[in-house]
Order: sequence, then structure tokens, then C-alpha cells
Amino acid sequence: MQLNELRRPNDLKRPAQRVGRGQSSGRGKQSGRGGKGQTARAGAKMRPEWRDIIKKLPKRRGYGKNRGRTVVGTRPEALALSLGRLDALFESGAVVSPATLAERGALGRKPRPIKIVGGGAFSKKLSVRGIPVSSSARAAIEKAGGTVE
Repeated sequence: MQLNELRRPNDLKRPAQRVGRGQSSGRGKQSGRGGKGQTARAGAKMRPEWRDIIKKLPKRRGYGKNRGRTVVGTRPEALALSLGRLDALFESGAVVSPATLAERGALGRKPRPIKIVGGGAFSKKLSVRGIPVSSSARAAIEKAGGTVE
């Protein structure tokens, strides 16, 4: 047996390919490190730009110091009742108040503020008491002969 006839045992792995050793090996010249400059040097790890951008943004926009001064988180949202809904619930000449709306089941289960807004067909003469009304709804109620107090 000669040295050139020796065979490598199957369980041994080949040594890792060395980089930067000539061009025929396929890992010569720049040895897989790209072009020139900062990224071609050893230990080139640049801080990702997007991380800096993300860190400058507020974590929860609309909360804390970024929130509007008039926003009250504990105030329940007002229920918007359209004129079309009032037209279906009440007959002509009726009085619309929070109590009568509650009797007819228009407010739901939770007590919350109400506001009458325009929208839908409206032709009945109603008297609205103790409920805020939008300007378009007020004009439509008064045009139909009703009153807003």
C-alpha cells in the first residue's frame, strides 16, 4: 500500500473550504464578501436603520401625552338616532324624550347619551324634549311642523 492509495474513513468529514486562496477555488479575490468599503472588512455589523426609525415612533399613538386633551376615555359614546328611526317609532304629535325612547326599546340595555341626527325619510310632527339634536335634524323637524326644546 502506498500513500496515494490511502482512503479516507467514511465517518470523517472533509475540512472546511478555505477562503481567499486563489481564483480557481471559487472563493478567491473578494472571497464572497461583496465589494469594497465597510461591508468588505472583518466584523462589519451595521446597526439596522429601521430599528432606529421604529424606536422614535410612539408605542401607542393616541394614548398618554399624545392623546387629545378633550378625549375622555370613561365617557360613553352617544347613541345616534336617525330621523327615519324616529319616524318608524312614533306617531304624529308624540313627545320624544329619553323616557319615551326607553319605553319603546330604542336605547338598548346600557344607559348612554342620545343624539338625534338627520337621515332617512321624515314627515311626522314630533315634539323633542331633553335630547340634543343636530342642525340638519332640527331643520327637518321644524319643517315638518314639530318643535325642539
